[in-house]
Amino acid sequence: MLMRTLRALTATCLMCFAVAAYADWTSAVPNARLLGQGTLCIWGFSVYDAQLWSAASPQQVITLSTPFALQLTYKRSLSRDDLVKASVKELRRLAPPSFDSQQLERWTEHMQRAFVDVAPGDQITGVFVPQYGARFYAGRTLQHEVQDPAFAEAFFMIWLDPRTRNNTLRTQLLGDNRL
Repeated sequence: MLMRTLRALTATCLMCFAVAAYADWTSAVPNARLLGQGTLCIWGFSVYDAQLWSAASPQQVITLSTPFALQLTYKRSLSRDDLVKASVKELRRLAPPSFDSQQLERWTEHMQRAFVDVAPGDQITGVFVPQYGARFYAGRTLQHEVQDPAFAEAFFMIWLDPRTRNNTLRTQLLGDNRL
């Protein structure tokens, strides 16, 4: 009986430590510093403030060779479904011709789990983890983890690709007008 109780207590402690390790996005991007920030405006309405965090240079972020975090602080209420639809639209627009529709369906399911309905002041932070995938935080809480490097690369290119819909925001995030 005592051994069973000790095992249960040990398992509970290990789970608590594991959860604590992912409780905040900053643990996934050690020594992060603000690279740049800007505001997404559509038709004159501010949608969100964006900040790009990394310990690396903007060039390393663009080449997807280092961890970084993209933090969005919303200025408007938006539903999870609207966030997913907008992301899917951009993924399709930026995708190569060989893009697989089944892959997009899987990615859509991941985004449904990763995103939440947002109100003004709410934050969603996406963390890019090279060779692994992405983690999404609602506020400071891990919402969902996607173990798919292809998804992570495609998703963050919505903001970082030179073909982004908002090149001004891209330049502001990267903190360098030459990029």
